[in-house]
Amino acid sequence: MKFLASLFFPLLIMAYYLPLQAQSITSEQVRNLMEERDEQIKLLLGPEGSDYTQEQRDELRSIINDIIDYDAMARIALQETYNTITDEQRTEFVDLFGSIIREQSLNNLDIYRAEVIYDDIIVDSNKASVRTTAVLRNVRTRVSYEVEKRDDLWFITDMAIDDVSTAESYRRSFQNMIRRRGFDALLQNLRNRASG
Repeated sequence: MKFLASLFFPLLIMAYYLPLQAQSITSEQVRNLMEERDEQIKLLLGPEGSDYTQEQRDELRSIINDIIDYDAMARIALQETYNTITDEQRTEFVDLFGSIIREQSLNNLDIYRAEVIYDDIIVDSNKASVRTTAVLRNVRTRVSYEVEKRDDLWFITDMAIDDVSTAESYRRSFQNMIRRRGFDALLQNLRNRASG
C-alpha cells in the first residue's frame, strides 16, 4: 500500500494545482482544468525514462507545497492531540509531516505519466470530491480525494488510494506511537525521517 501511495500521490497533487476564478465552477470545468495541468506536468518531465534535472524536481516540489493543506491533514492524523500540543510543536509537526509527504511524492517521477480516468467529480460550493482511476503500466488504481477551494485555489485536504485514506493511515500510525511512547517520541521520529 505504501508503494502505491508513493506512486500515485504526486500525480494527484499535481492535478489539483488549479487557479480558479471566484465564480461557481462545474465538475466539467474542474475536469478540464485538471487535464490541462496534467498535460503541463507531462511536458515538464519529458518522455518516459528521461533523466530528471534538479530544476524539474524543484518545480514539482514547489507545486506540491502550494496545493496540499498539510495542516488539515495533520488535524486528521493527530486527532485530539492536535489541540493539546503547543503552537511551536504544532508548527514543527506540520512542517515535518509536509516534508515527508513531499519527499515521498518525488521518489518516482515516472508516476506523473499515469493515465487518469475521471470517474466522478462532485462540486459542492467550495469543496469537491473527485474519484479517479490511475493507470500506469497496465495497473489500475482507484484514487479519490477531497479538496477545498480557498482564495481561488483548490487545496487537497485528504486522498485515498484503493479506498485507504492517506490522513487516516497516518492517524493510525501516529496514534499508535502517541499511545505507546508519547507525542515527543512521534515528533522525534518525524525529525529523524525528515533528515534521513
